[in-house]
Amino acid sequence: MPQAPSPPSGIRDFGGQRPAFWAGARLALGVPAIVLSASYLGFGALVQQVDLEIWHALFSVLTAWALPGQVALVELHAGGASILAIAVAVALTNARLLPMVITLMPLLRAPGTARWRYYLAAHWVAVTGWALAMRDCPAMAPAQRRPYFMGISLTLWSVSMMGAALGFALAGSVPGYVTLGLVFLNPVYFMLVMAGDVRGASRTMAVVLGALAGPLLYLATPDWSLLLAGVGAGSLAYLLGRGR
Repeated sequence: MPQAPSPPSGIRDFGGQRPAFWAGARLALGVPAIVLSASYLGFGALVQQVDLEIWHALFSVLTAWALPGQVALVELHAGGASILAIAVAVALTNARLLPMVITLMPLLRAPGTARWRYYLAAHWVAVTGWALAMRDCPAMAPAQRRPYFMGISLTLWSVSMMGAALGFALAGSVPGYVTLGLVFLNPVYFMLVMAGDVRGASRTMAVVLGALAGPLLYLATPDWSLLLAGVGAGSLAYLLGRGR
């Protein structure tokens, strides 16, 4: 009976798509789950503090799993903004996910995979899962990359739901400054994952340049500092990377 060909040297092989899925889930249940659940604990508390219901928190995680956009939605609602203004602000905040999808989907592509599976996977693209997949998937067998990514993302998505529910239930027992601090845990973890990927020198450079430029630009233009720092640092890192 013929045996399956061995994977090329240096390629990480889990032995199938299902083992790859569970490998991603196990990875997610470590530090990523702790950080994300803590962040969504803060989000759940924030939802309760502005007199929204728990189903608002859970529905936002279910349909628009992107913490910065969710925080913008809650804060603008609390400030009395119109639905149109909230929709535009959330759309602009979550626009960062588009280049993540564009860069990740070709990496997940494998022969014989139905197209709808990629559309489904795109719904669960978020910063933590994207960073981990971009770091790990290039060294995997192509057919196992998408299941690995889905294992990470579905696990973190479920943990986020539980964190939001727990945060809503515990609101009032956690000081406001602690709640805000918890919300910012996930961006900090994302920066550390990106900076720790020594194979992605341009990505590390973008993170460092953005961290340096952000506070300086805030002094000049608080309303546009984040956008200018992100676009400027990312573009400069790209150009410097091409030059090298």
